Amino acid sequence: MERFVCIHGHFYQPPRENPWLEEVEAQESAHPYHDWNQRVTAECYAPNTASRIIGPDRRIVNIVNNYSMISFNFGPTLLSWMERNAQETYEAILEADTRSGKEFSGHGSAIAQAYSHMIMPLTSQKDKVTQVRWGVADFKARFRRAPEGMWLPETAVDTPTLEALAQEGIKFTILAPHQAKRFRRAGGGEWREVRNGGLYINRPYLCRLPSGKTISIFFYNEAISKEVAFGGLLSDGEAFAKRILSGFTADSGNQLVSVATDGETYGHHHKFGEMALSYCLHYIKANNLARLTNFGEFLEMSPPQDEVEIAERTSWSCEHGIERWMDDCGCKTGVCPLQKWRRPLREAMDWLRDNAAVAYESEMRKHSESPWDVRDDYIAVVLDRSPENVELFFKRNFKADLSKQDRAKILKLLEMQRHSMLMQTSCGWFFDDVSRIETVQIMKHAARVIQLLREVTGRDLEQGYLERLRAAKSNYSALGDGAKIYEAYVMPSKVELPRVGIHHAISSIFNGEKGGPHRVYCYIVEDKAYERQKVGKNALVTGNSRVTSAITLEEDEIWYAALWLGDHNIFGGVRRQMGDEEFSDAQRALHAAIQAGDVQKTMSLIELDFGKEGCACSLSDLFKDRQIEVLGRILETSVGRARAHFQQVYEDNLAVMTFMKGLSLKVPIALRAAAEVVLTYNMVEALRGESDPGAFERLADNAMSLQIELDKGLIGLEAKSRVERELGLLAENPEDLGRMERLERLLRSAERLQLGINYWLAQNILFQIISKWQGYMKAREASGDPGAARWIEKIRSLAELLGIKA
Repeated sequence: MERFVCIHGHFYQPPRENPWLEEVEAQESAHPYHDWNQRVTAECYAPNTASRIIGPDRRIVNIVNNYSMISFNFGPTLLSWMERNAQETYEAILEADTRSGKEFSGHGSAIAQAYSHMIMPLTSQKDKVTQVRWGVADFKARFRRAPEGMWLPETAVDTPTLEALAQEGIKFTILAPHQAKRFRRAGGGEWREVRNGGLYINRPYLCRLPSGKTISIFFYNEAISKEVAFGGLLSDGEAFAKRILSGFTADSGNQLVSVATDGETYGHHHKFGEMALSYCLHYIKANNLARLTNFGEFLEMSPPQDEVEIAERTSWSCEHGIERWMDDCGCKTGVCPLQKWRRPLREAMDWLRDNAAVAYESEMRKHSESPWDVRDDYIAVVLDRSPENVELFFKRNFKADLSKQDRAKILKLLEMQRHSMLMQTSCGWFFDDVSRIETVQIMKHAARVIQLLREVTGRDLEQGYLERLRAAKSNYSALGDGAKIYEAYVMPSKVELPRVGIHHAISSIFNGEKGGPHRVYCYIVEDKAYERQKVGKNALVTGNSRVTSAITLEEDEIWYAALWLGDHNIFGGVRRQMGDEEFSDAQRALHAAIQAGDVQKTMSLIELDFGKEGCACSLSDLFKDRQIEVLGRILETSVGRARAHFQQVYEDNLAVMTFMKGLSLKVPIALRAAAEVVLTYNMVEALRGESDPGAFERLADNAMSLQIELDKGLIGLEAKSRVERELGLLAENPEDLGRMERLERLLRSAERLQLGINYWLAQNILFQIISKWQGYMKAREASGDPGAARWIEKIRSLAELLGIKA
């Protein structure tokens, strides 16, 4: 008998992209990060690519890529975001799969996932097929191999879902033990009901399907997995390892103890959980207590000897089956007492899905005899939207005589279907209230479906959808119901092509964006005419632009004029129809008025010539991230004046504040406030420069002596960046003793201020420098090189400050 251990992490975030912009906008609840994807990457996904193994003295003795030693899956939509926004982490994940293949007999540790994380038993058969095919295609495009296994969202399963997996060549999936109905020896024998006990979870089972196909099923250790996810097991890596090892039995034959949890358990849900994971794996391997493996390797070594039948329509996170995603079953995460909103939300989404499917099939059959095969193939475009690849897609699936309008229509139909699947993402039902950001997100995808369907067919399903949402009552009376939440949080997010042009027009006031073409998220804006005039504090832009969607290839043309009156005050108008001569006349009249300093006349002319279609524009028409950026620029002058005033107050009173602290007297609150502002800003500026750390040290001394409450978060982020920058330069020139000296001083000052900095990247860089250069320098030191001796001394000081054993 040989003992094997496999830890599986299901790494996933719900799609967070604005469905009209295809990018994640700022999410205040994720502060200080831009959004939750970025935050969870910093807390979990990146740390697991370089996790620390800590020695007895609590210092780092090794840094390892956890993904290469476990089984894992990543949600395709999350990997898509990561490829664009966290490339180093993304590449480290792909590299871990390659490395694990070498470690585990040619079996990579990554497995695929059903694409949009929808509850598979609750969706249509056509959606089941597409979800599996898209998941497989996405996996192949990223990992450059076919997946052996596939993770089912929430492990929600029924027989048609397993058929869809088997049809695409998936060899295995992973379920919870309670999702087995009965089992027997392979090839015959009496079935035993799982409720009577006896399901042996340390080996795989074969599931025979009605089609004649088969698929293997692994059942993870539910008790240990719950302790990992919800208990305190990750507080001690050795205890984690010993608990896993307790899962082995006295039975003969190869045994596999497997654990499965959300991957975010390791670092996001449990801080430093990734370190407990890496130490657990290290402890098991270093002491030869078991052999680490993944499901693919174990399946090859130990094929199933038993058969199983699944319990239909069950999942790992709802004890009532799959009711959590369709009804008020009692499963919840927080304090909200009722989840009766789940059923009407499910009914609204299913109604919209089915109507969109009928419209899609009807309209697509005008261009193809195989509309659903076309949808399955559309994943190739989702993965690569380059014009060349889109052209290949059309050549594969359609006749050559498609018009420009036909192509835009086809892409709209396919996008309608993509969003129809995204609006079924499981997270929309998982939590406690219909007002959660995850539920609002799937409503946004539904709104995009409604918009695209209306544009293609002329049918407007929005009122029918809202009627159904009105039955989805929020636990918070002030929010009302799903329809009111949709109107408050979804409708303002909607984008049509003129809105993109308005964003471009207003944005150009502050950037002077002339020429182009300009990329505005997933749109391309080309200026056919553009003028910008600045008179005093006022600025006027006029223009004629063509806006094209890079997703659907639809395009529109707008004519606009916008006047900035200073601060956040913008007055403007937009038209979708305007002759060249009419535009030129309007433009000349506006230029004359603004040059004459007649603001009132300028505004009247804008209203007269560009307000005819009721398309007024203001700063609120900017997309969210640009709003934040522009408001920051608008406030720069005011903030600068305030800083100068506080600086003067601070300098005038520094001596007396120091004297008062020496006498243990309380400094007046107004003076403390001035000191807090000045010291915080000045420290940030000192850290941003490339100067000697002396200025930062002096400011730190002042803050300490005056006992000033600083903005430690802001200073800490800047100090972290400076340390990383300095270490990056040291890695390029490792013998720069001057830089090592400056780094040491910087780290000691930051330590005194107790900034709570996460030095993860800095530790990675220094660990690599030590690994590469320390042996060489020690050899030079032994030969009497004083410079090398000084280097050894400094590297040890830096290692001590960053918690590394050197």
